[in-house]
Amino acid sequence: MNFLKSQDPAVTSIQAHWKGYKQRKKFKDRKQYLKDHSEDAVKIQSMVRMHQARKKYKDRLKYFQDHINDVVKIQAFIRANKARDDYKTLTSAEDPPMAVVRKFVHLLDHSDQDFQEELELMRLREEVVTNIRSNQQLENDLNLMDIKIGLLVKNKITLQEVVSHSKKLTKKNKGQLSNMMMMNKQRGGLKALSKEKRVKLEAYQFLFYLLQTNPTYLAKLIFQMPQNKSTKFMDSVIFTLYNYASNQREEYLLLKLFKTALQEEIKSKVDQMKEIVTGNPTVIKMVVSFHRGARGQNALRQILAPVIKEIMEDKTLNIKTDPVDIYKSWVNQMETQTGEASKLPYDVTPEQAMAHDEVRTRLEASIKNMKTITDKFLSAIIVSVDKIPYGMRFISKVLKDTLHEKFPDATEDELLKIVGNLLYYRYMNPAIVAPDAFDIIEVSAGGQLTTEQRRNLGSVAKMLQHAASNKMFLGDNAHLNPINEYLSASYQKFRRFFLAACDVPSLEDKFNVDQYSDLVTVTKPVIYISIGEIINTHTLLLDHQDAIAPEHNDPIHELLEDLGEVPTIESLIGENPLPPGDPSKELMGKTEVSLTLANKFDVPGEANTEMDAKTLLLNTKRLIVDVIRFQPGETLTEILDLTASPEQEVEYQRAMQRRAIRDAKTPEKMKQVKPVVDDSLTLLGKKDKIRSNLQRLAELGKVHPENRYQDLINDIAKDIRNQRRYRQRRKAELVRLQQTNTALNSKSAFYNVQIDSYNQYIKTCMDNLASKGKLSKKPGDNKAKKSKQVSQKYTAARLHEKGVLIAIEDLQPNQFKNVIFEISPSESVGVFDVKAKLMGVHLETLQLEYQDLLQLQYEGVAVMKLFDRATINVNLLIFLLNKKFYGK
Repeated sequence: MNFLKSQDPAVTSIQAHWKGYKQRKKFKDRKQYLKDHSEDAVKIQSMVRMHQARKKYKDRLKYFQDHINDVVKIQAFIRANKARDDYKTLTSAEDPPMAVVRKFVHLLDHSDQDFQEELELMRLREEVVTNIRSNQQLENDLNLMDIKIGLLVKNKITLQEVVSHSKKLTKKNKGQLSNMMMMNKQRGGLKALSKEKRVKLEAYQFLFYLLQTNPTYLAKLIFQMPQNKSTKFMDSVIFTLYNYASNQREEYLLLKLFKTALQEEIKSKVDQMKEIVTGNPTVIKMVVSFHRGARGQNALRQILAPVIKEIMEDKTLNIKTDPVDIYKSWVNQMETQTGEASKLPYDVTPEQAMAHDEVRTRLEASIKNMKTITDKFLSAIIVSVDKIPYGMRFISKVLKDTLHEKFPDATEDELLKIVGNLLYYRYMNPAIVAPDAFDIIEVSAGGQLTTEQRRNLGSVAKMLQHAASNKMFLGDNAHLNPINEYLSASYQKFRRFFLAACDVPSLEDKFNVDQYSDLVTVTKPVIYISIGEIINTHTLLLDHQDAIAPEHNDPIHELLEDLGEVPTIESLIGENPLPPGDPSKELMGKTEVSLTLANKFDVPGEANTEMDAKTLLLNTKRLIVDVIRFQPGETLTEILDLTASPEQEVEYQRAMQRRAIRDAKTPEKMKQVKPVVDDSLTLLGKKDKIRSNLQRLAELGKVHPENRYQDLINDIAKDIRNQRRYRQRRKAELVRLQQTNTALNSKSAFYNVQIDSYNQYIKTCMDNLASKGKLSKKPGDNKAKKSKQVSQKYTAARLHEKGVLIAIEDLQPNQFKNVIFEISPSESVGVFDVKAKLMGVHLETLQLEYQDLLQLQYEGVAVMKLFDRATINVNLLIFLLNKKFYGK
């Protein structure tokens, strides 16, 4: 045992060697076995790995399927972030990378939706213009009808004359306008006439394009005409020329005209600042008139309607600030309550009225009520800066800046008072005083505001007017002195409001004028104008040609020379000449045509040395857009230097074929005036064209080769941004036009209700007259009636005694006995033949229309001329005609 123990290390070593041998042998045998079966081992390993991979894939797939919504959201978020980052780079980077621009360059293409929206836009513009015209005509006729019915009620005119005018009132006005336009389209209008007429039409299209885009001509023309004529010209032609600013482009151009005309008027006509307030400038009237239209009216309705309705619904509100009125109301109330005559005198002075405690108490209560209501109006106004139409705010800014330029010593308060006169007094005040007349509130046909409501609104308007102009109550209004402190505080609020209103972007920034040029323009500008307006404009331009364009090389001279003499209405329409005074001529003059405006002075696109730099730049950008979409590269120079692969060339040709098919389907009136680029060129051909254009643009200093033409890539990025903005604005414009059209149709429906009301009133009058005639008719009535209609003869001396005749030129009063006037009714109702004789010798005959006399009386004209020599008192002549011919 001891021996074994002593040999333990050796035994252990032997055992270890034996075990080692056995393990190595086992390993070698296993290795040999695996080597002999290596193919089977690989297969097994592959199957295991495949099983593991499949299991892992299925588990992962199941996980994704269980969370599919989350996956989609994450993917959309990542894509959106990437697209947002790219678009942010496009819009904000000083030099957007070519890769980013390439991603968004497809936005410059015009889709089918673009064309559909443009067509709908054109249709709505035409419909809006037609509705505006028909409503204006209806409104004018209805206003005149109001006057005539008022005169009838006062026994100033006969029923027959009212009936005569009522025949002009028809619900077909809008339909007639539409039919005339439709008939004109079916015939092709002027476009369907001879070659000579076609040339004439194109000449007018060139002329109106120049007038529309260059405001200087119309601005000067307005000042060449008397104020009454310039107002009519404005209503009939200027707003028509700009389609009542029915789209962004035309609103921009119209406001540009307003700006130019206002600056011209201030520089040439205004010697003192107060003349803007007292002189009622033509341009200011134009601006206010335009912005009281549909869009300005909506703004006023939003600002003022709630507070106006609150006043109208408060039946207890009775604002009186005249002490005498308060005194009389108090006395009447006492007499009504007691049933006894008051011992107080009825006629008193303001000072005597204010001596009574009751009057002072009532005045204080009235002033308190007025302050409360005025505060509500003021609060509604000063928070509404953003609701005021941009055009009103922009013209306010132009007014302030132009006055400051001409009167540099004027204080800011003085300038802001002028702005306040425009924004509050001219724009808002009339809508507060007469909300029914400006459609701020709805009033049913035949309904009207009560006297108390009008007085309350008038009192508030007067307070606001004083506050806006920082004018205190003094002198005769001394009893209102307690309000002055309130007025001063209110003026400070108005002052901040006027300053905020003038803080607007420039026209170019607001309308982003580039969006109407370069790659984003889809349609050519179109206006809808009557034949009469075309002829009227042509005549005025010829009459004032030298004043509006003193330079002999001015392009308008060439256009007017192309047009020649002013044509007749019949010649433009293609009808046979009509005799003067024929009523059909007036109807023909209302025939409307659509003029597709174009610039005669465009330089042809393919002219080499004469090509306009802007046109060349546009063509080059379009060529670059077509190339970079199909050929990759980091810079423009790299793309131009690389050769296009056959696959890229094939893809490009397919895209050009698709464009050709799309262009073939484009409506004629939406096609470009001329193609921007030639799509028949190959990709290589366009690249050669780009190189040639870049060389010429570099010579003109428009591009810079040293920065690898990055400025052109920046321009394309800007066009992409503008195209997006244009589409957004177009959608907004479609909504606005639809709203405007709906409002116009509602207004037309309201006018039609009024027409029905008037027709019913006239029918009732006619029935009553017929019934009265049947009941009171006696033998001899016809004879008596006939005797009423015989002619009446008067010497001038007798008419002088009656006060009808005031004077006769070159004739002394003692010679009046030698002049005889004979007045006799003509066959037409309300028309009289007046003959004048001197010493028995017939001198002259004229026709006198009773309706004209009534209109003169309504307008406050006291005297008129007959035969260009006799001065007549209008009121006494009407009295004489009433007495002798109408038995009144």
